[in-house]
Amino acid sequence: MNRIAPASLLTTCLVAFGLASPGVSLAAAAPGATAAADTSTTAAEWHPQQMTLNYSGFTTLYSCDGIEHKVRDILLAFGARKDLTVRATGCNEGASRPSRFAWVRAEFNTLAPATDPGAAAAVKSAWTKVQIAPHRPDFMGAGECELVEQMKDMLQKGFTLRNAEFRTACIPHQISMADYNVTAEVLKSTAP
Repeated sequence: MNRIAPASLLTTCLVAFGLASPGVSLAAAAPGATAAADTSTTAAEWHPQQMTLNYSGFTTLYSCDGIEHKVRDILLAFGARKDLTVRATGCNEGASRPSRFAWVRAEFNTLAPATDPGAAAAVKSAWTKVQIAPHRPDFMGAGECELVEQMKDMLQKGFTLRNAEFRTACIPHQISMADYNVTAEVLKSTAP
């Protein structure tokens, strides 16, 4: 009797459901797994960012509180320093009720390669692969394509990215499991 090893069976299922590519190892296909893109450390320095987002949603509605949390989670996933602030206003249904519109202001710090690696302010960091897609990381859901699409400028201009790929296929009033996928290598601090 031929048996398939559990790891091979899982990889085969992930490929069949479009959650992994053929030839991908199980470790690389595991949900939430982030592999370091470059194992060496890089000296980096923090740069302050102030950015705005005018959210307009047809498929997914957020309360001001909800969009603040979601934008904060995405910025943290990309390596923003933990002391960031995100404020949303203009929710026409009130701060805690879902609304089609919100104006979001984010103040955060991101890493860029240091101009002087020996400077006292230099931070040890590493290039790390990040993916934003439905359920990757697990705080992202299906139907958040419009938010990801509208955050593209914030992510591209606010972070130092390598090998960035932004793919969105948002269709108003429709939710698809594959309507957005963002991958990039970002500098993240290696300090605990």
